[in-house]
Amino acid sequence: MIETYGGIVARGVRRSFGSVEAVRNIDFEAPAGEVTALIGPNGSGKTTLLLMLASLLAPDAGTVHISGVDPQEDVTAVRRLIGWMPDTLGVWESLTATEVLTTMGTLYGLDRTASHARAVLLLETVKLSDLADQPARVLSRGQQQRLSLARALIHDPQVLLLDEPASGLDPGSRVELRRLLRTLAGQGKAVVVSSHVLAELDEIADRAVFVSRGESVKTQTLNEAGAQARRYTIRAEPLEPLAAALERRGVAFKVSGDIRRAEYEVLLGSTTEAAALLRTLVMDDVVVTAFAAAGGALEETYMSLEADQL
Repeated sequence: MIETYGGIVARGVRRSFGSVEAVRNIDFEAPAGEVTALIGPNGSGKTTLLLMLASLLAPDAGTVHISGVDPQEDVTAVRRLIGWMPDTLGVWESLTATEVLTTMGTLYGLDRTASHARAVLLLETVKLSDLADQPARVLSRGQQQRLSLARALIHDPQVLLLDEPASGLDPGSRVELRRLLRTLAGQGKAVVVSSHVLAELDEIADRAVFVSRGESVKTQTLNEAGAQARRYTIRAEPLEPLAAALERRGVAFKVSGDIRRAEYEVLLGSTTEAAALLRTLVMDDVVVTAFAAAGGALEETYMSLEADQL
């Protein structure tokens, strides 16, 4: 039986283009009320999967359900449920930002008054109110990204599919995007984000699905990612006592960093183990100048998978 909750369930989906298998076997779930990250290297099938979830491509095999609805059985109903933000924005360049959104609203069945009101609200939400009457062609890459997000939200969808939504955004806009996506998930929407910026996904996502060579290889919650073994980098002045202390404690380490900033990297099983090691180093009179995780939690998973198969 297919789940009928307000999110996404895809089972065993496949899609080929001629002799090229873009997606070979992917299982994917994105629950309502959560942000799900879609992670994988270039060519792993992420965009093809998103296109199938958005009902823009039909799978060769497998099933896709959006809030319990099969796109192949009722594509109109599915498209009313979905807000789609591709990685490249196509706009009517001669239309203003307001006109772009108003036109999209009417295409989704809103009347002109409701569509205009929604456009005004969303332009404020994505911080484009001051450019509301400017033609889309004058918008910068980052501004076009924000307009694309507003366009995906125009009909208040229950499912959001976002392909590289932070591309072209300045740091402040990236922070605003993180806040907005968490707010939307808090409203009960299923939010799917595909991105190469794993550090940002740590701040946004509740769970992650990792794909490689057209297959899903791991699903992990952020709590699970945070509880796994992590790489830590340690710096000290001087380095020699640090090396001696690690050797005495039987902690394996390797040299990392560069000529400007040499450091040691260790693999530790938990934050508790990391705290204990730091305490031990200080008690051994090692002058520790930096002690931190070498990367984010999802990056740690990605790197461990890459060593095996990504």
